[in-house]
Amino acid sequence: MENLIDQAQTIIKDHHLRWTKQRKMMIESVARHPDRYFNIVEIDQYLRKQFPGLSHDTIYRNFKEFEKLGIVELHQHRDQMQVKYSCDFTHHHHFICDICGRVQEIQMPPIDKKFFEEQLPGVKITGHRFELHGICAQCQKKSLQ
Repeated sequence: MENLIDQAQTIIKDHHLRWTKQRKMMIESVARHPDRYFNIVEIDQYLRKQFPGLSHDTIYRNFKEFEKLGIVELHQHRDQMQVKYSCDFTHHHHFICDICGRVQEIQMPPIDKKFFEEQLPGVKITGHRFELHGICAQCQKKSLQ
């Protein structure tokens, strides 16, 4: 975990942002379990207990900035925004457990952008996201017990 925090601190400082106690605690909250998504509301509640003057907007804005820097990944699931420590700095895809939030990387065959651009005249595709959702093996095992 310390390595992930040090990595994030270096990236933040390299981009001329301040390394504050609040930002450190935000990174620690996702670096503790880098293999799963966390609901931002839960992190928000925890951080605001530690720093009563901290606003939800500040927390959300910082996570958006961390996403731009490649430190975290943000993900909208149902009606909630979720965040996890970035597992990789290259393009990749995930399987996400709907029960525990655990994330596993999956491999996908290359996507032919031209195939989709032909369906959308005048559009230039610049990226994509692909996620599979379901129940992981551990959660399925627990439900059978």
